[in-house]
Amino acid sequence: MRTLLARLPWIGAALVLAAAAPVALRSVEPGLWEVSRSATGEGAERVCLTSMLTLAQFEHRGERCSPAIVADRPTEVVVHSTCQGGDFSRTRVTVLTPRSLRIDTQGIHRGAPFSYRLHARRAGSC
Repeated sequence: MRTLLARLPWIGAALVLAAAAPVALRSVEPGLWEVSRSATGEGAERVCLTSMLTLAQFEHRGERCSPAIVADRPTEVVVHSTCQGGDFSRTRVTVLTPRSLRIDTQGIHRGAPFSYRLHARRAGSC
């Protein structure tokens, strides 16, 4: 298993984060989620999530990053991720309802700054 985790670091990070599920996300179920930059859901991307903290690394999906939970409150969690090449992000996931989240994220990706808000709604099971 150690070899597998070394080859797929994002799986290792997801397992670490899943083991320490933040208080804010305990009422939120993984599954099929629609993620959009629009509060209306326009142009949503459908993603199957096995860990809700995947949303905290949305900009760096599939990249080698090390996440750390820096705040864990009843309705929000803040995650700071450092990635290879000097990239990083700081993301606040706010639970509006167990089926609706707001994600505010900013950082550096591929040497360029980013900052945006996402809206996520649970659409069902994967």
